[in-house]
Amino acid sequence: MQKNRGLAFFTFLVFLFLLGPLLIISVTSFEGGSVLKFPPEHLSFKWYLNIFDVQMFISTFKTSIIVSLMGNLFALVLGIPAAYALSRFDFKGKKLLDAVFISPILIPGIVLGFSFLRYIVGTYQLPIYTALFIGHTIIMLPFIIRVISSSLSNFDFSIEEAAESLGASKVKTFFIVVLPNIKSGILAAVMIAFLESFNNVDISVFMTGPGISTFPIQMLTYVENYFDPTIAAISVLLMVITTFFMFMVERLMGLSYFTKR
Repeated sequence: MQKNRGLAFFTFLVFLFLLGPLLIISVTSFEGGSVLKFPPEHLSFKWYLNIFDVQMFISTFKTSIIVSLMGNLFALVLGIPAAYALSRFDFKGKKLLDAVFISPILIPGIVLGFSFLRYIVGTYQLPIYTALFIGHTIIMLPFIIRVISSSLSNFDFSIEEAAESLGASKVKTFFIVVLPNIKSGILAAVMIAFLESFNNVDISVFMTGPGISTFPIQMLTYVENYFDPTIAAISVLLMVITTFFMFMVERLMGLSYFTKR
């Protein structure tokens, strides 16, 4: 009994350590004064309204949305066939190819970002929007492949073989049999990859340039010049959005999908 109480207390301390900063930020976002402080002297929603008065937040938010959606679309075009091939077939070099696809999330972000800056921007002199699009596509691809592969691991490929035996072509079978059965996995992959792209800092900081920035980078720039609770208010909104997305992922697939591979 004593051991259980000790474990429960230790668990409480761990959760307090993890959630404490989030709770502090949430409370300070309602500070009514002009300086970020905890505890707040009085409560106000004015800093939430101030988010929409800062034009750079609006413009960079649009940039982040566009880059994340376009990169997500291209990552899907590449990731769905890759996930299908890795799940469906056994071939020489399969493990190596899987390692290549997963490498963007294993390499430290600052190293990957500098590499993108050196080669995508420096060597090929690509426009900033194009460089951002390529960089974010690369960092989203592992999440797309991993989640869809997890969904395909529960798919019975004998159904596909049955459709082919009845005269359907491989392409038609893929679109009318395979894709409808993994649509929840595709939606979950899209949401996870979108969150990874939208909230990314270490890659975006190397890929942005004069007049073009992403929303998280603009938040960093703002906090360097101002010490009001606006960033705390934005952080709370982002936490709410992230929680909603993860809730939807759990409803679509369940967390058990991500522990099977």
